[in-house]
Amino acid sequence: MSLFARRSRGILFVLSAPSGAGKSTVAQRAMDAISGFSRSVSTTTRPPRPGEIDGVDYHFVDRPTFERMIGQSAFLEWATVHGNYYGTSVETVRRAVEERGEDLLLVIDVQGAAAVRRAVGRVVTIFLVPPDLATLARRLAARGDEDAGTVALRLENAKGELARAREFDYLVVNDDLSLAVGEFVAIIMAERCRIDAMTLTLPDETTH
Repeated sequence: MSLFARRSRGILFVLSAPSGAGKSTVAQRAMDAISGFSRSVSTTTRPPRPGEIDGVDYHFVDRPTFERMIGQSAFLEWATVHGNYYGTSVETVRRAVEERGEDLLLVIDVQGAAAVRRAVGRVVTIFLVPPDLATLARRLAARGDEDAGTVALRLENAKGELARAREFDYLVVNDDLSLAVGEFVAIIMAERCRIDAMTLTLPDETTH
């Protein structure tokens, strides 16, 4: 008889980062490296960037649709970021974590992470940061899909987000991408091995 068994309920992970820190890239590489680990697809009113696919990168909706979903309490968390709505479906999280027992990753902003912490009892939060603001500025400019004013706004918002780093359980610095992905994967695997993530069946002492 096995002494330990994986619990039927999955673990909810949150990955947050300032815009441009590389959270989508790190998340995707982790998806490729870890089995039984999926990413929740957020809903947003932001227009798709080149190459983004509806239902894969985000669920893209218009503002009236998103606001109607807010009124229906359809979101575990939602926030306005850089003038656009972003939200995480309650039903998506419930089905994955509670029904299927999967470990689920939410890739959301700092505001969203705070809301999830308030709403969910068991959640593991990871904050991904650039090595410095100059590097972040270069990465945002290299995207080439936003004007200088938008880039400046994202940088200003990043300062406030970085100041909230101590709200998270873990910190990963994305200076070297391979190293950052490795550290992120190590966090996932370590959390899976926590004793409180297991069901413990002790031997009957009368059999000794």
